[in-house]
Amino acid sequence: MAASLLRLHFHDCFVNGCDGSVLLDGGEKNALPNLNSARGFEVIDSIKSNLEKACPGVVSCTDVLTLAAREAVYLQTGGPYWSLAFGRRDGLTTSETAANEQLPGPFEPLENITQKFAAKGLDTKDVVVLSGGHTLGFAQCGVVKPRLFDFAGSGRPDPSLDASFLQTLQSTCPNRNESNSNLAPLDASSSKFDNVYYKLLVNSSGLLRSDQALMSDNVTGSMVVGYSKFPFLFYKDFGASMVKMAGIGVITGSNGEVRKNCRVVN
Repeated sequence: MAASLLRLHFHDCFVNGCDGSVLLDGGEKNALPNLNSARGFEVIDSIKSNLEKACPGVVSCTDVLTLAAREAVYLQTGGPYWSLAFGRRDGLTTSETAANEQLPGPFEPLENITQKFAAKGLDTKDVVVLSGGHTLGFAQCGVVKPRLFDFAGSGRPDPSLDASFLQTLQSTCPNRNESNSNLAPLDASSSKFDNVYYKLLVNSSGLLRSDQALMSDNVTGSMVVGYSKFPFLFYKDFGASMVKMAGIGVITGSNGEVRKNCRVVN
């Protein structure tokens, strides 16, 4: 579940801050980036119910998700460890509209994605580093197929895709509607935290259009090349960017609440 928990944490923090709003039923769960793809809610529910037995009303759902994402990356996938502060409170609202507007999408140009990161206090380096979270997990074929068969309405594949990688993807994601829910790995070692994601981008073999777009810009492209050569630099920088992300718009003190059940406000 590491990739799913990491993505859930990212999707929480990018919509009105890290406030556990993605965990509330309705709202953000129904937004296009989350509907039928966000996973891991049961893991958070299970952790929270155990915590409520041990120390009721103390640990927020937001802190549970923040720590679960770190532990999953560190313990399950061999990824880096990053130190976290705690004491986040849970928000009281969730917004489908905000999620649709604020989350970066796989079809967006790099410029738009960079702007969405900047709006959260994250810089270009954070864009490149946090995109490296795609070293883990899968994407649904429905998101990938436009690149494979009808790039930008051309009726042809994306010309920037490596030819042999294109063939592999077309067999995983054939041009039929029923293949939309098939899964394609985001990198060649999708359950292991490593720098293969960046090596693939250098070889024009990024799965998502938004990933490969990192190579279209001199600044982000040079960072990608650097991380493809120096995995430990990526691990260190990933932890630093995750700490920044986990601090976006947090609620503290007497604001918000500590939810008893992560799916509903108290």
